[in-house]
Amino acid sequence: MAVYVSLITLTDQGIRTVKEDVQRVRAAAHAGEHTGIKILSEWWTMGQYDAVMVFEAPDDETASRFLLAGGVRGNIRTITLRAFTQAEMEGILKNV
Repeated sequence: MAVYVSLITLTDQGIRTVKEDVQRVRAAAHAGEHTGIKILSEWWTMGQYDAVMVFEAPDDETASRFLLAGGVRGNIRTITLRAFTQAEMEGILKNV
């Protein structure tokens, strides 16, 4: 499965309801399981981003739906990166 790293920023609404944030992540993980999403880890951070999430998805479209579903609730904005394992990168580099 493809791996993604999301840098998460809380919106004004997300900050106002920050006490519910852990529960929101649990609910997102549960909802995502039904579409093939698996959250591998979530960290709450200090600095430019409020959290970092690493998750697996079967494809880019499923990952996008998962992130957009989180965004439409109004609590977060994300910047997401597709991550590659060493083996995947070796395969990519063979064709460079």
